[in-house]
Amino acid sequence: MDLIAKIEALFMRRGACAYDGERRESVSALEHALQCAQLAEWAHADQALVAAALLHDLGQLLDGGPSDDLCDDQHEIRALGLLATGFGPEVLEPIRLHVQAKRFLVSTDERYEQGLSPASRHSLALQGGRMRPEERLIFLAQPLASAALQLRRWDDLAKHPGKRTPPLGYYLCLLEDLLRQARRPARLVIA
Repeated sequence: MDLIAKIEALFMRRGACAYDGERRESVSALEHALQCAQLAEWAHADQALVAAALLHDLGQLLDGGPSDDLCDDQHEIRALGLLATGFGPEVLEPIRLHVQAKRFLVSTDERYEQGLSPASRHSLALQGGRMRPEERLIFLAQPLASAALQLRRWDDLAKHPGKRTPPLGYYLCLLEDLLRQARRPARLVIA
């Protein structure tokens, strides 16, 4: 099964499920992913960042993660192995860093934490809470930290029940296009 088919299967099998317990949100995983990708598009993000917005929580749909509310599920890294079979750092790094971006924003913006959903506040405590000054410097030194910060803001806004978005198939076509671009050989330009 190719990568896009695997992603589609995950969303179809588990995307309609609601988050449970303390992680409960007002939308399903698929609704959240589609809303996040749409926000990225509306912000004129490049295709790679739109893809990251769509796929940032894919790790929560994989089997084998912690099932209780008392430990960090590390969803930001759980799907990276699968996604790395086709996508490069422009997609993978904002996904990997989006939890760190939340920790960064909480530690640098006094109002940010107030806007988090109860589920995001709960997971923040499990994920390490506010960053210490040295952690903030390490985060900012990451090449795609600014993309992760953008993704994080869309992540927080993508929680509106019943909001209309393009269907999953629309974004799967975008993912296919990204994969095609990655497979094209680079052109040699001779000046």
